[in-house]
Amino acid sequence: MRYRASTQVRAYWEALRNGRLVPRRHEIDPSGIGQALEYAFILERTGPLMARFRLSGLHLAELVGAEARGLAMTDLCTHRARARVAEVTESMFRTPEIAELTLTAVTGPGRPPLSARMMILPLQSDLGDISRAIGCIETEGRIGVTPRLFEVSHVAITAINARRPACRTRSQELGLAEDQASFLAPAPVAQRAGHLRVVKGGE
Repeated sequence: MRYRASTQVRAYWEALRNGRLVPRRHEIDPSGIGQALEYAFILERTGPLMARFRLSGLHLAELVGAEARGLAMTDLCTHRARARVAEVTESMFRTPEIAELTLTAVTGPGRPPLSARMMILPLQSDLGDISRAIGCIETEGRIGVTPRLFEVSHVAITAINARRPACRTRSQELGLAEDQASFLAPAPVAQRAGHLRVVKGGE
């Protein structure tokens, strides 16, 4: 299977919700996703159209060239793709729904072709609002020089129906730029490297 980590995270999320709309954040146990942990992350909605990484696995750190904790979701994207990613993430929290994004990295010197799949699954916070999410990002290709910035080529949205497994309802193909050179400038990131860190409390 090309995206085993995403499949494992999705199956774990479905098992946790067990007939509910979404699972709770505090129910997430890193040991429950095993080998997918390297590719997983936890998001927090910090405001309208804004979500930040609270926890992240090593693979995300490898893509940005630093620890991803505290970065915005949109920091992974080109300037043009950021609005689309923000809209998809906001809809995932508000509806709620499952979002799957197919991403294509900007290429250039030291940055070979690289594709990625990102899945985002909503979670309920300890306060009762749906403002957390567990996700997974997997790539195909060599990472090369970091940070890698991505364009969005496809979005698939999956409706969530309590008491039944979620099923896909719509998808959208998005065109990529013919000239991506202007998007090669990296987004600013903190210069620290790290693995997934588990923080207890209301995350």
